[in-house]
Amino acid sequence: MRNRVFFPQAALDEWLADDRVDLKNDELSIKGEGRRFRIIEAVRVLREVTGSDDPHELLGRVKSYAFLNELGAELMESSMIIGENAYDVIPGFVGAPTATFEEHRKQAPGGTTANDEALLLGLIAQKSA
Repeated sequence: MRNRVFFPQAALDEWLADDRVDLKNDELSIKGEGRRFRIIEAVRVLREVTGSDDPHELLGRVKSYAFLNELGAELMESSMIIGENAYDVIPGFVGAPTATFEEHRKQAPGGTTANDEALLLGLIAQKSA
């Protein structure tokens, strides 16, 4: 199984504005490296805000909109309601690399990073000009 990465919507907006990534349909490409991720809409569940138990065990997890829709979730910006439970969430996308890192290196030689973690840390570390 390939690693998956959560891309917060706010970060994607910044990276797109700074021309650091490209987004076409369901594929995110990191410019300069050419690393590609297939993405789907998702949220990161931060906390349950009513003080109730978490019957669906969502806290701290990233879940796709499709999965949450099956649970009957209602999503609005950074809030989610499922039945009697209310959650704070971070909207975004979950992405899976389109190839292993070794396959990526063969297709896009000349990249400067040693692995996906270094590549993503570099993207996060870049500040807006």
